[in-house]
Amino acid sequence: MAHVTARSAYRQLAERLNRFPQGAPPTRLLFSILELLFSEREAALVAELPIRPFGVAEAARRWKLASAETRRILDALADRAILLDVEDDRGRHHYVLPPPMAGFFEFSLMRVRGDLDQKALSELFYQYLNVEDDFVRALFTEGETQLGRAFVHEDMVGESAALTVLDWERASEVVETATARGVGLCYCRHKMSHLGRACDAPLPICMTFNGAAASLVRHGHARAIDRSEALDLLAEARERRLVQFGENVRRDVGFICNCCGCCCEAMIAARRYGFLRPVHTTQFEPAVAEAACNGCGRCVEACPVEAMTLVSANDPARPRRRVARLDPSRCLGCGVCVRVCERDGLRLERRAERILPPETTAHRVVEMAIERGKLQHLLFDDRALASHRAMAAILAVILRLPPLKQVLANRQLRSRYVERLLAHHRGRTAAPAPVH
Repeated sequence: MAHVTARSAYRQLAERLNRFPQGAPPTRLLFSILELLFSEREAALVAELPIRPFGVAEAARRWKLASAETRRILDALADRAILLDVEDDRGRHHYVLPPPMAGFFEFSLMRVRGDLDQKALSELFYQYLNVEDDFVRALFTEGETQLGRAFVHEDMVGESAALTVLDWERASEVVETATARGVGLCYCRHKMSHLGRACDAPLPICMTFNGAAASLVRHGHARAIDRSEALDLLAEARERRLVQFGENVRRDVGFICNCCGCCCEAMIAARRYGFLRPVHTTQFEPAVAEAACNGCGRCVEACPVEAMTLVSANDPARPRRRVARLDPSRCLGCGVCVRVCERDGLRLERRAERILPPETTAHRVVEMAIERGKLQHLLFDDRALASHRAMAAILAVILRLPPLKQVLANRQLRSRYVERLLAHHRGRTAAPAPVH
């Protein structure tokens, strides 16, 4: 690896990161960020790692290093939250290189660190994500399946609608069922604090769960918390009118951030590109009771994505009267506006159409890869066929997708095997049940 120059090492790493469904456009700013986070040698080594989880033996084979030296390097990278070291459902230890977001970009600012120039990094992040917005636009607007979704403020759902709130729609259910829970600094507000632009919303309030939380806690990037404290943090975030933004899956949610409208990149993206649905909405939206609305504008001020406005009430008796008006195409359905209304002029109602998020992270990643034309990277990420186990897991997800996405997947893979597998699966599912 010594022959690889710094420039080519970071370029190779950028190319490696762009094999994720949510990539990172290679610009001068990205290379500056990578130079702060990775040494030249680390960049060259990490560029060789697979997208899927891997063990020490596979990394040693790719790096052509002894197992002991490989483990030392992997553990050092995990200590800096560049890698996550996790256990799978069979108790086997492996490593994962997370994508830039949600991933090692955020992890670099989840705590105050002396081993990293966080002010310089924050300035680079701001320019890369908030000014030169190719990254955010690609992350939040490409494809139909997005990285994150909003959670409804559960205590703002009326009694009649509350009976229909499903478990996967509740942030509290994520907390209750998680195998591990961690809390760290809000990456977005921490970044903005270094630029003198942060609001007064709490910093230590963004949570990770399950395997990611266990790794981040183990290496000191997050603090372990129990169910009770996690639920208290959710309640505090709701009282502070923050949007609960989490991983866009129904099961084993990996993170829930508590987002303000001024600092948080997901909310900024939702304002900029609202018509493209950069954040998956909840299954609710506010309905305005015009008779009760006094046009105070509190809901307009509170909405983090500018979905509420004030318009003329068309009231001949009171020609200057104004009332709240919702733009459904921009609304996240979070319920923040309902919380601030003092006149019972807003209530949350079910949306006419219910859209199910992907079931698990694996499903989300496969769907995002198909929509962004990157499915082949999940199967052939080192220009050689991945393990049978990894391929079987991905194919299992493909078989559960709608027919149109199966066609898109097969076109990207250009595989006769996949084509025959899908045809066989369609034949089985279309066959009538036998009559006894």
